[in-house]
Amino acid sequence: MASTETSAVKGGGVKDEGTKGAGAKDGGDLAGLEAGLDALETKAHTGRASFRKTFVEKIFPPMVAVALVLVVWQVLVWAEVTDSYKLPAPSAVWDEVQEAWLEGTLLEYIWTSVSRGLLGFLMALAIGTPLGLLVARVKFVRAAIGPILSGLQSLPSVAWVPPAVLWLGLNDSMMYAVILLGAVPSIANGLVSGVDQVPPLFLRAGRTMGATGLRGTWHIVVPAALPGYLAGLKQGWAFSWRSLMAAEIIASSPDLGVGLGQLLENGRTANSMPMVFLAILLILIVGIAIDLLIFSPLERYVLRSRGLLVKS
Repeated sequence: MASTETSAVKGGGVKDEGTKGAGAKDGGDLAGLEAGLDALETKAHTGRASFRKTFVEKIFPPMVAVALVLVVWQVLVWAEVTDSYKLPAPSAVWDEVQEAWLEGTLLEYIWTSVSRGLLGFLMALAIGTPLGLLVARVKFVRAAIGPILSGLQSLPSVAWVPPAVLWLGLNDSMMYAVILLGAVPSIANGLVSGVDQVPPLFLRAGRTMGATGLRGTWHIVVPAALPGYLAGLKQGWAFSWRSLMAAEIIASSPDLGVGLGQLLENGRTANSMPMVFLAILLILIVGIAIDLLIFSPLERYVLRSRGLLVKS
């Protein structure tokens, strides 16, 4: 009797072990299958899209939108909804473009503003990044400076132009000061927001592996905070560009050259709506070009490195 029970218990034990072995095997098979599907999906996503698909999905829609805007614009001109000197025809603006190109001033307008904007943004990047890390990682600094940064970010950039002119005069230093005051708070706050969203598990894992202090900041905090930091950079560039346009419109001097903002003001002074529209279009084109050439590739790289970019 006892021997029979012992055999049953042993048999049950063997059965349980066999069940566990089968479960482990099934789990391994499922893990292998999942890994294979992930590899297949990754391989499918890394293939380059054809030019036709890229054209249809990314190039053709903006072209259609621009064409519709031009059509509506021309229809409004034909309908004479307002006086011609208030709403010029697209052809009049195109004539202004050709005239500026033939005179050799079109690229000069663009380069004057773009060079100032990019240099000012790089300076804001060099100041706003360490400031954001300091605010994010030191509680006392956050309590002291955090509300000030938020307040400066909500302050219109044009408000800094009059004091900057009085402090520094009509020169490039004034332009860069306005850009810095408009962009640094956005960059710093974007990095603070990104650091706040870093999972605590990452920080504990970094400390376990010895990544503390500056090493932990560089290898753990900054990479994990990249999405929020990149959003702050995009907003910082937007503030830089708007700040520069405001400074060029208000502060005019022969020593400053003619940028896009000054071109806009010259059109208003001369009562030339084609020149005003030309300046507006160039400002818009530069903003779109910077986003497409710099920030969109960076954003795709960050998302792809985290497996968040899904290609159709």
